[in-house]
Amino acid sequence: MFGPRAKGFWTSSRAPNCGSDYGALVAGRQYKVIKAFTDYDGDVHPVGESWVYLGFSFLPYDSGLSLFVSLDGRQEWMLPMQLIPEEQEAVVHALEEHVAPA
Repeated sequence: MFGPRAKGFWTSSRAPNCGSDYGALVAGRQYKVIKAFTDYDGDVHPVGESWVYLGFSFLPYDSGLSLFVSLDGRQEWMLPMQLIPEEQEAVVHALEEHVAPA
């Protein structure tokens, strides 16, 4: 997990590979982790962790998915994920099993 960065650091991008809602995640809503998962950097997101989901970026070259969140309402963090079977693909395809609206 990278951050914190100033508000808008990642989410101000209007590139074609960026967006707001992703699967079950709706930008601007508060979520909490209900089943622990590990991101691409090896950072564990434990049950009870809470953040506001802000948006995403997807880089097809390496199947890289970045989820942008705010832990404090003032700054942004990036959760890196990789959509391949040996990495976080199973977590991403079952996000609603790992995070739920708070």
